[in-house]
Amino acid sequence: MSDHKNIFQYHNNSKHHYHSFSPSPGYMDWDSQPDPFRKYEGADTISLKKIPQAERPFFSEALKGSLLDSSQVNFDSISQLFYDSLAISAWKSYQGTKWALRVNPSSGNLHPTESYLISGPIKGLTNSPIISHYSPLNHSLEIRASFPDELWKKIVKGVPDNTLFIGLSSIYWRESWKYGLRAFRYCHHDIGHAIAAINFSCACLGWNTNLVSHFSTKDLECILGLVNANENEEEVADCIIAIIPNQWRSEINISNQFIADDFLKLTWHGLPNILSSDHVKWGGIQEVSKSCEKPLTGSNINLGGGLKGLSDLLDNDTYSLQKAIHQRRSAVSMDKKTRIDRSTLYQFLVKVSPQLNPTPFQSLPWEPQVHLGLFIHRVNDMPAGLYFLVRNKNHLEELRNKFKKEFLWEKPDFCPEDLDLFLLKGGDYQAISKSVSCGQDIAGDGCFSLGMISAFEKPLIQYGSWFYPRLFWECGAIGQVLYLQTEVSGIRSTGIGCFFDDPVHDIFGIEDMSYQSLYHFTIGGPVEDKRLTTLPPY
Repeated sequence: MSDHKNIFQYHNNSKHHYHSFSPSPGYMDWDSQPDPFRKYEGADTISLKKIPQAERPFFSEALKGSLLDSSQVNFDSISQLFYDSLAISAWKSYQGTKWALRVNPSSGNLHPTESYLISGPIKGLTNSPIISHYSPLNHSLEIRASFPDELWKKIVKGVPDNTLFIGLSSIYWRESWKYGLRAFRYCHHDIGHAIAAINFSCACLGWNTNLVSHFSTKDLECILGLVNANENEEEVADCIIAIIPNQWRSEINISNQFIADDFLKLTWHGLPNILSSDHVKWGGIQEVSKSCEKPLTGSNINLGGGLKGLSDLLDNDTYSLQKAIHQRRSAVSMDKKTRIDRSTLYQFLVKVSPQLNPTPFQSLPWEPQVHLGLFIHRVNDMPAGLYFLVRNKNHLEELRNKFKKEFLWEKPDFCPEDLDLFLLKGGDYQAISKSVSCGQDIAGDGCFSLGMISAFEKPLIQYGSWFYPRLFWECGAIGQVLYLQTEVSGIRSTGIGCFFDDPVHDIFGIEDMSYQSLYHFTIGGPVEDKRLTTLPPY
């Protein structure tokens, strides 16, 4: 059993309270604002293709995995993979200032997540195996290293043909510049958003994904070429996702024995740009990051039941998935009047339930740990009140024991049988949801808002301290599904990282560390900011 003292200490120290916020800079040092784009100066680059949006697959089609053919692996499909997951989606400008929005959302639009492609020869792209860094600014690949065919054969031995890999990493300074100690949480929300964005992009291509979950953090550093990272702008290796371009799903078992030696021997090209002229060190982030370093583990924790969802509960919409992906935006404020139908609410909840809709969560190889505490404000034929969606039936009994004894635990009218949604208490929760979301009106002015309540103590004991970031990955993945469903439903949403942790727990009656609220979201009719000009992405 690992020592969780550092994790508990960081988690409690980074909580917001009514009387005090988590330690943060307290002001914006604009002179040291980090560059949101990593560049590897001196590396050869390959410009990728900007892929026009297609009408098909529809959102629901892709979720059901009902594409007839999977795309070939070539220059065009690799271009599309990144264009639909991690590229720029638009530029915004206001009074001479311009900033980029991306397909994958980020807290404060600060984008701590970097990505890398590891592949064998790909038609029209490369004749040899390469590892390259993806640059969203130019929609291009910066080639960090080429490696011998023999090494690639070692990597893909025993995995399906044409498998390729995307590595993800985090630069904590990009978030801590603004958010201080709490930034570690936000960086891992963003990893979860990116994982789900990659899953959705692969769904457009008829491809599957699988987290290569056994590597240690040290292995990942070697593979992604991050061993000698800048101490002030340290880039931490988070995960590698295997992308399997065919309809069948398999467990990925890759030997790790060659990894460190073989990748350390490669000649790496390109120097990472300096992101800031000045830096502030947040010791608590360094400490929790160290505590979360992953050791070598078995190949998978728990793959669950594969990709067999109860797709008859998914709406047969005719909304282009690529359109939803590229027009996704975060709402800045809500109109206090838009209402949705009960059936629309149920679609949101079906979409975030992994046993009913596995596609967005297919690369999270563990049993679901995160549930949703819902504040229902404006849903037709649905009494306002406090509700709870259980995303893992195995937790239901414990949740009922931990929560307030007076809660009703009643299934609402016309709720699909396989959806474990419960009314806990009726009433108007608009003021309460605003209050616990750091006083932000947006939490009470929409159709509904929610807190993502995760099992906390047990998974950390079961798997180890390294599992802590993965709880935030699961939350980020849920958030990405909510973002896309709001586009399909004709409304908007936004993630809320600022909330008063323990007052949220008090609403439900949580008195210990068994469950913790890790991420909030709000969904409703947006008020558009007409002062901003929108420009094309490239």
